[in-house]
Amino acid sequence: MLGLFGGTFDPPHIGHLAVGSAALDQLDIDEVRFVPAGQPWQKSTTRVVTPAEHRLEMVRLATADDARFVVDDIEIRRDGPSYTIDTVRDIGSPIMLILGADAAASIPTWDRAEDLLEIVEIAVIPRPGVDVDAVIASVPGTLRALSMPTIDLSATEIRDHVAAGYSPKYLVPDAVAEYIRLHGLYR
Repeated sequence: MLGLFGGTFDPPHIGHLAVGSAALDQLDIDEVRFVPAGQPWQKSTTRVVTPAEHRLEMVRLATADDARFVVDDIEIRRDGPSYTIDTVRDIGSPIMLILGADAAASIPTWDRAEDLLEIVEIAVIPRPGVDVDAVIASVPGTLRALSMPTIDLSATEIRDHVAAGYSPKYLVPDAVAEYIRLHGLYR
């Protein structure tokens, strides 16, 4: 079974890496596959998303130090919006979907959610202000909590921090901080 960790990753940060590590420690999975969204359908109307090629390269840089982390550009190569059900079906192997508790709570609003819940298991990550047990009780399917400290860090906060003129050092891996600087992202 593989752990599938999708997201916008705009930018990938230390919280993402901590989640990947916890998933490998606690779940019966062989790898964590990071899948940056090509055109994230839930964010397309709320904000401008950094171009996919930048987000993909930042994920590659962020995960480079752990051979158990694999980066997959499947959603970036696909035309149109990124839907998890399509990615899961394209990959085809048994999948443990790794989701923050806030995202897991919203699964019923996802495209073809019932189909998705029939073919994946879900590992739920603690998120600030979200009751993991309540999410697991309210979402149909096979869900389990991932035990780890709650990391109160978001990509939105990092983008805002950089836009205000501050360094993302210690919030993102050093290689990602350098990439952000070199490409003038989030300014």
